[in-house]
This record gives sequence, C-alpha cells and structure tokens, in this order.
Amino acid sequence: MHPMLNIAVKAARRAGGIIARASENLDLLTVRTKTNNEFVSEVDHAAEEAIVETLLTAYPDHAILAEERGAQGQSEYVWIIDPLDGTTNFLHGFPQYSVSIACSHRGVLTHAVVFDPTRNELFTATRGSGAFLNDRRLRVSKRTKLAESLIGTGFPYDRRLRVSKRSKLAESLIGTGFPFRDFSFSEQYLKIFAELMTKTAGIRRPGSAALDLAYVAAGRTDGFFEAGLKSWDMAAGALLVLEAGGLISDFDGEEGYLESGNVVGGNPKVFAQLLQVVQSHAKK
Repeated sequence: MHPMLNIAVKAARRAGGIIARASENLDLLTVRTKTNNEFVSEVDHAAEEAIVETLLTAYPDHAILAEERGAQGQSEYVWIIDPLDGTTNFLHGFPQYSVSIACSHRGVLTHAVVFDPTRNELFTATRGSGAFLNDRRLRVSKRTKLAESLIGTGFPYDRRLRVSKRSKLAESLIGTGFPFRDFSFSEQYLKIFAELMTKTAGIRRPGSAALDLAYVAAGRTDGFFEAGLKSWDMAAGALLVLEAGGLISDFDGEEGYLESGNVVGGNPKVFAQLLQVVQSHAKK
C-alpha cells in the first residue's frame, strides 16, 4: 500500500471509531441545521478533526478541503474530506454512512479511501494500482444492458422544487415519497428519474454518495448519477470507480464533475446508456 494511502486509511479508521462509538448514544448528540434539510452533528466535527490531525501530522505542508472547515492551506497536494457522508442516515440510526478521504495532486485524484464503519468495509484506490475492498481487488459489473441494471442515485438537500402546477410529471410523483427539491434542472431531474424507473431493473437511493460510488466500483450497482454534490462527496468514490474499470463524468460527458457537482458513473456499457438518458433531459 502506498504510504500516503496508508495514512489516509489510518485517518479514516480513527474517524470511523469516533462515529461507531457515537452511534451507540444518538440521543445525546448535539445537532444543528446547516441548510434546508442538511444537518451537522458534533460527530461530524470530531471525525473531521481526527482526520485532519492524522493527515497533517504526516504531511504538515499539504492543503485540506473538508466539508466542515472548508479550504485550508496551499499545496500541490490537497486532501478532500467528508468525515461523515450520510449524516442524516447516521442520526436516524440507519446504517448507511461512510468516511470519505481523497488526495489530489496538481488537480488529479491519486488516492482514495471510503470506509463504512458499520460493516467494517474499507474501499481503497491508488491511481494506476487498482481499487480494493479490504484486500480483494474490485471490478465493476459486467452487465451490458440498462434494462438489467441496478442504478444508484441521490437527491440534493434543498427540497424547494419549483415545478409548474400543471406539470403532469410532478402530479404523478406526488405521494410516492419522491423528495421534491430545487436546483438548476429540477423538472429535468424528475424526467430522468421517471424514465429510469421504466428502463432499469431498479433505482436505489441509500443516502451516502461516497458509498454509492464505491458500490459501483464493487459491482453491487451498475451505475450511479446525482446532481448538486460537493467535491468531498464524490472525490474518493470517483477514483474507486475509475480504478475498478468504470467510467465517470459530469452530465456533459466531460471530466468536470468535481467542479459542477453533477456526476454519472458506471461500468463502460451501462455508463454510456445512463449518460444518454441523463443528457436527454438535463440542461447543459
């Protein structure tokens, strides 16, 4: 294992320990609302502090980009950190959340760790060296048809979706549990979702984008798409997908997903079909 990846694993496991202990006493946690329907707890902060301390002890000159503290320092090396991806799940005792740590060198993702403390599953990748789950090499699935595929997705936190009252699509989804939200292509997203419901074997929304992408790398799902993410939500997961033989892009089919926050990933065959559906509805 590369020394930098080894340090990232150490940091992720420290954070995972904090999260696991806190999960036993959820009623005692202090929680505040960051934005509409987005929460942060003292555990997020404690886990992030543990990660940053571990990384900067080993690499004091490196820069940090973390969910809670933002950007810190300037360096060719930037650690991109989500200390608890899936906070809402965590606060409800729903066991689907993760620690996500990625390293970028001169703008290129080089190392990735996604750690699921509830299952003790450690997903790791180093550019050019493959992706692994614990000690097992990962490969994306071999499915070739979208109709046979299981697709992961997620919904942005802001639920204030502006949809025309005359929209038959909106009316058809009322009462289904679909969480209406407001972002630049809200109506288009509903159309993507509706089309994929009829063209795939199923859609899953587990609630942690980092794990969603790790599951694509592991072949547990065949593709994934989401809009409105932050770089720390998907940096580690993106490298996992690439190193497991998959493809990943923004909604334009380009490499700007970390900047745009819009991402599509999957095995090569399913990726192409999924991207086609997304592009047929999403605004450029």
